[in-house]
Amino acid sequence: MKHLAAVLTLSLAACSTATPPATVLPPVSALAGTPCDPPLAVPASIIASVRSRFEEGATPPAITEADRAAYTSMGIAQSKNDWANLCYFRADNAKLAVGSAEPNRVVFMGDSITQSWLFGDSALFGPATVNRGISGQTTPQMLLRFRADVLGLKPRAVHIMAGVNDIAGNTGPTTIEDIESNIASMVELAKAHNVTVILATVLPAATFTWAPQFKPAPSVAKLNAWIHAYAAEQNLVVANYFPAMATPDGAMKPELTLDGVHPNKAGYAVMAPITRAAMQEALAR
Repeated sequence: MKHLAAVLTLSLAACSTATPPATVLPPVSALAGTPCDPPLAVPASIIASVRSRFEEGATPPAITEADRAAYTSMGIAQSKNDWANLCYFRADNAKLAVGSAEPNRVVFMGDSITQSWLFGDSALFGPATVNRGISGQTTPQMLLRFRADVLGLKPRAVHIMAGVNDIAGNTGPTTIEDIESNIASMVELAKAHNVTVILATVLPAATFTWAPQFKPAPSVAKLNAWIHAYAAEQNLVVANYFPAMATPDGAMKPELTLDGVHPNKAGYAVMAPITRAAMQEALAR
């Protein structure tokens, strides 16, 4: 989240608010291309650094300057050519589409908290439980890729955890009502395709390392209250992680987090029985 937020800041600073002249509009031929060439890939030292944070006693290796520069450059290009990151899982989705059918597939849609789950509880994921989290993403980006990254995989259920990056302003100012609308739109798409929805509460957070000017706890509480009410109204399964992970002031318990927002391995262990119970309930419907 922190690295992507920095990339977005650089990208926005480079944009002009003036109306561009007609001569700089994209040519018609741009519609015939693909923003997925070449494939986007996170540099190895960044992956190694993130992975090590979930290994007991491991010291995170340094991220090389070359990899940091490559990742920044990749982020700038991606935000320009593929704002919703539709390319990120395109090749993986194609492989799943031609593979064997999984009648009880569950897709996890989310941001870096979902993406990092692969390191925090790797046993959870496989062909039948598919991770589609992307670091830094907000609900409008998830909504744009929902058809490709969820519905296209023909799951029985989808686990949606979203909203914390919207509160942090990762893709610009927003309102709680806008976040709710985007989540509701994902739910409506899922229900229209007979996909059972598991709606996750937003994890506790009292501060953002990449956006320290915000105090998110009241907004998280407000969004979670809506999630509970909306899930009851729509008969959705709720994965209620917040109570087990929160301190009285709305922060994440320090022993469960890497940085106040992202769970560590102990945090994902606390989440595990809640996740599996929600999946069992969803698949039984």
